[in-house]
Amino acid sequence: MARGYGQCTAPVRGHIRGGGADCPVHGRGSGYGYGYSTPSYPRYSTPAIPSGSRSGSATSGGSGHSGSRSTRPSWSPSTSPVSYTPQQVRDLEPVRSAAVARRQSHDVFLCHAWPDRKVDAKEVYDLLIGEDVSVWFSEVTLRPGTDMRVAIDRGLVSSRIGIVLVTPAMLDKLRTDRSIASNELSALLRRNLLVPVMHGATFEELDQVSPTLASRGGFSTAEEPMEDIAVKIAELVGTLDDEEADELSMKSGGN
Repeated sequence: MARGYGQCTAPVRGHIRGGGADCPVHGRGSGYGYGYSTPSYPRYSTPAIPSGSRSGSATSGGSGHSGSRSTRPSWSPSTSPVSYTPQQVRDLEPVRSAAVARRQSHDVFLCHAWPDRKVDAKEVYDLLIGEDVSVWFSEVTLRPGTDMRVAIDRGLVSSRIGIVLVTPAMLDKLRTDRSIASNELSALLRRNLLVPVMHGATFEELDQVSPTLASRGGFSTAEEPMEDIAVKIAELVGTLDDEEADELSMKSGGN
């Protein structure tokens, strides 16, 4: 039987993981550009977004596919220019709950591969700073003569959440240096405080080198532009409003 749009998993689960590789419509061998049996990935490419439109808008759904359902999490203000897929909300709720309890000197610790520091990681940093997010970023935060290992450890401790920019260079790093996921980021992983951002790479590829990190909900520039992802990260670490504070209080039994 031919694959039909009615079978697409995006309205229920979104395409956040693996770029829709598990979807019967857009997945492997479907002919819609999401097959990964013979990978050929562009390096650091972000899909072109038509002028005046945002893939996270309510008309296109939170995952960048026309007709996808969208929803708004409790931490996203009513005036937000982006919307979320139900899967994104489910994946990010534990991160939000853990983050609001932390009061640190930085909102976000930006983890990246060394080759990405001048372009891709810098782009993420600039976008987050533009959203009034305080970011620990080695290219800006580290000073000459600083012990990098000590500084990174302090940066991890002093940040509310961690963002891992997963590019082809980061995948290469994870293959050769397992300490990144197992040591440097283990505390954030244990506390549900780590969010991967896929950029020119897929969750399937990440799963081959770090299954634990791949199991975390996150974002992908194959689904939405980095500008929208930065807005969502800013909302994720944003201040509690009265409604969300009351909701969290009720969940904790009023304590």
